[in-house]
Amino acid sequence: VQLQASGGGLVQAGGSLRLSCAASGSIFTINDMNWYRQAPGKERELVAGITSIGRPNYADSVKGRFTISRDNAKNTVYLQMNSLRPEDTAVYYCAAEVYITSRPGARAYWYWGQGTLVTVSS
Repeated sequence: VQLQASGGGLVQAGGSLRLSCAASGSIFTINDMNWYRQAPGKERELVAGITSIGRPNYADSVKGRFTISRDNAKNTVYLQMNSLRPEDTAVYYCAAEVYITSRPGARAYWYWGQGTLVTVSS
């Protein structure tokens, strides 16, 4: 299973970006899909997550500004980021909890994308 993240870039404060993350490979179904970020010198933090039925959750720091969504048919998760701030500057990573088989009792595994850099200038 591979996750390919895209959409990062340089934007001015107040601007918007849309990140995408597509999962491919041996996938039976995907449970939760999450976006994390890691700023220089800081620990990785959960930004937003979405369940298989589309229920989202957000870090307090991005509530009202970021929107997570997914397209189950495309195994893709999105992160729409509006009103960006310099403190949103980080490498953004996607992660997905994947079942690779329909075998009863099988467990799901977390897979990670390679990260995409978001830089917000003041």
